[in-house]
Amino acid sequence: NEIENNSIDLIYADPPYNLSGKVLNLEGNKTGGPFFKINEPWDTWDYDEYVSFTQGWIAQCQKKLKENGSIYISCTHHSIGEIIIAAKRNGLKLNNILVWHKTNAMPNITKRTFTHSIEFICWFVNGAKWKFNYSNLKIINTEKTKLGADKQMSDFIQMPILQGNERIHNSYGRAIHPSQKPEKLLEIILIASSNENDLVLDPFFGTGTTGIVAERLKRNWIGIEKDESFIKVANERIISKRLD
Repeated sequence: NEIENNSIDLIYADPPYNLSGKVLNLEGNKTGGPFFKINEPWDTWDYDEYVSFTQGWIAQCQKKLKENGSIYISCTHHSIGEIIIAAKRNGLKLNNILVWHKTNAMPNITKRTFTHSIEFICWFVNGAKWKFNYSNLKIINTEKTKLGADKQMSDFIQMPILQGNERIHNSYGRAIHPSQKPEKLLEIILIASSNENDLVLDPFFGTGTTGIVAERLKRNWIGIEKDESFIKVANERIISKRLD
């Protein structure tokens, strides 16, 4: 069904990073478990195609946002420039760039760059009256003041890459989705920029993390995903959570 324009309170998007094309496996990695470089057909574009794709989906998302809506976009240094330009061209204002520091970053294989241990989450707003639940973020912030009081949430978030039971694996032990995000990360975003009963959209739904967190926080949600294997996993995860 068509999503109505000006109907969405919050969008979280984790689009392709355009990092595929070369295979790199560390099946015996001891620091963070088996590591496989993202190498998926849906993540392989030439540059002009990727720029056009980025411009197109951000334009469609902007149309769906309410005038006070927010959109958070996950990215790396490879794509942050294209995302910021596309968003600004569509009238969105960049409020913050959140830095996710991965405390269990994968080892530096080439030893020719600084170790890659961060991803970015660009927070754009659609208009001047955006929602930001400052006090609620202080409550869930795991960092406290020296006296143990609640502390304001900064734009630097330290959190490990998913491991253990939250990470979804196939029968071969490999992660089903190469960039599955921690539920805690989505919790911060949804608490920051939406309220109960608001409508949240994830246009790259993957294995359904946004839907799971939205339901737990009593938000309504819409997820869009074209990969049948991801859809199957997302449905199973969401149904399982509802039965817990």
